[in-house]
Amino acid sequence: MRKLDRKEIDVFLSQSSGWSLKENKLEKVFLFKDFKQSVEFITKIQPIADSMNHHPDVCIYYNKVVVQLTTHDVGGITDLDVELAKKIDSVKL
Repeated sequence: MRKLDRKEIDVFLSQSSGWSLKENKLEKVFLFKDFKQSVEFITKIQPIADSMNHHPDVCIYYNKVVVQLTTHDVGGITDLDVELAKKIDSVKL
């Protein structure tokens, strides 16, 4: 695991769809049809996060899921956060 510098973070953001930098965290808002789909999405990302032993901060607002990624141990964004972001983006309902 390696902490990324701002330039590396900007490269990821420019190549990603919907991820942004908020308070030293990667953040993305996912919109769904309803609460049930929001929960299904969280259920699908849970085993991915567990397999990486790296867990996002997640908030559900009915049909909106906000995912935030950071690595608390290093006090910033790491390559592990970027890897998890890409895997989360690949989740299909």
